Amino acid sequence: MAEVPAPAPRPLPRALTAVVVALYVLAFPYHPKLRSPNELCRLWQARAVVEFGSLSLNETIQAFGYVGDLSQKDGRLYPSKAPLLSFAAVPVYAALKFIGGGHRYAVPELAQVYWSRLLIVVLPSLLALLLLRRFLGAYVAQPLADAVTAVYALGTLGFSYSLLFLSHQPTAVLLWVAFYALWRCARGEWRERGYLVAGLASGGAVAAEYTGALGVAVLVLYGGLTWALRADLAPRERWLRLGRALGLAALGALPPVAALMAYHTACYGHPFETGYVNLNDPGYQGWHLGGFLGIRTPDPRAFALSFFSPLRGLYTLSPVLLVALFGLRRLRQDGPERRALFWLSVAMLVGYAYFTSSFSYESWGWTTGPRHMTGLVPFLLLPIALVLEGAEGTKAAWARAVAVGVAVSSVLVTGVLTLLNYVPDTVNNALFGLAVPLLMDGYFPPTVLGVVLPNPYAGALLLAAVVGAAAMLFLLLAKGARARAVAAAVAVAHVGLLAALPHGTDGDTGATRFLESVWLAPPGTTVHLWPGG
Repeated sequence: MAEVPAPAPRPLPRALTAVVVALYVLAFPYHPKLRSPNELCRLWQARAVVEFGSLSLNETIQAFGYVGDLSQKDGRLYPSKAPLLSFAAVPVYAALKFIGGGHRYAVPELAQVYWSRLLIVVLPSLLALLLLRRFLGAYVAQPLADAVTAVYALGTLGFSYSLLFLSHQPTAVLLWVAFYALWRCARGEWRERGYLVAGLASGGAVAAEYTGALGVAVLVLYGGLTWALRADLAPRERWLRLGRALGLAALGALPPVAALMAYHTACYGHPFETGYVNLNDPGYQGWHLGGFLGIRTPDPRAFALSFFSPLRGLYTLSPVLLVALFGLRRLRQDGPERRALFWLSVAMLVGYAYFTSSFSYESWGWTTGPRHMTGLVPFLLLPIALVLEGAEGTKAAWARAVAVGVAVSSVLVTGVLTLLNYVPDTVNNALFGLAVPLLMDGYFPPTVLGVVLPNPYAGALLLAAVVGAAAMLFLLLAKGARARAVAAAVAVAHVGLLAALPHGTDGDTGATRFLESVWLAPPGTTVHLWPGG
């Protein structure tokens, strides 16, 4: 079934690799005074397990302070989120406690947040990039696969949510691992037990984020198509292999799913009752009423804002993802393997578009881009790579040049916003209404370099790294003077369009002043991850 033997991957250009790794490891967009509820509720549960041997947060909140995003059952408080990240953070917190001396207050909040992000979110995201470039390299030249991987790493939601202790990027990583296992098994490059890996990762995705079930459902469709489209096998053989694959995947998914149901039973009294049914804050309960768990019929406003809003529209902040729509048709050609990938990409896009259009748009606030669509992004990269690979002819050359331009501007826009990463709902224009004013006032991105170098100098190094990565990608992807002129014009036009959109409103100004009041590393200050550091 395999199209071609996958070539041995060659290393990314070393300078670009170094920039990607440095940005992932050194960036630290966090402000303790914000009391980031989505992150801290999970980290407080890790403290609860270690300090009190409890899943509930009652004692932990009394000892360490209140956090938000909670559910409540019989007077006990729990994170309202799926529990995988909470439990993954337990050994990190235990190790930090040991290093800090072993007493109850040994671990500062900043240290717990940074190291939990690094070990549980950042490093798995970097490892997933290796699988991504291996996959892309099977269909396009490896240097192009490397470049598209770097665009994903710095110019999409994959970057934004690799730097926060949220479930969106870990879920995307687990979905990609599950897909990768299915893909390798379908090509005959892995034995059938690879379906156990696909099932384990799929179950983990749901245990990390309940909406990961959407991606898992699409992967089940893809796994079925990889066998259903096999014309070289008799129908009986196709069904037998499909049945074995489903059975092994279900077996692999059993441990995380069983653990998730046990957690629900322990906290809420029923294996299928989640924290979202028991929200502690009545202001959030309305988001989950009606339809199926709050998923209703599509709303055109939610669709338009999720994809095109200058605040956090997917295509507005990362227009390179629009290129995937033009690359999909190339997946419909050249055999059953690509057709299965075509339907996978289409189903992911339609499924996530329906979800974002059918849930409360207001519930996705304070984020860079539409965070709930993070799991979709890796599945759009092969169509993008196929456009960048192009074909012979003037029309294809123009398409490639335009694609290069939006790839570069995506890295610039999403890269800068990611280094700030908290975007209040009152903002009208994320880049020019918030990020640019913050930078002009000297409020540069927080970074662990701030331990030894004060802002704005520490943050300026990270911003320079983003610009440098965009420049390297421009030189790698745009070949020839005409292509570079077109690509540069497109990138400038995208940024210019954002500058022309309304900004400087009272909401923008208020959000800027508020963030400046809680900034981790204001101008002239350093960062202390540990007392006395």
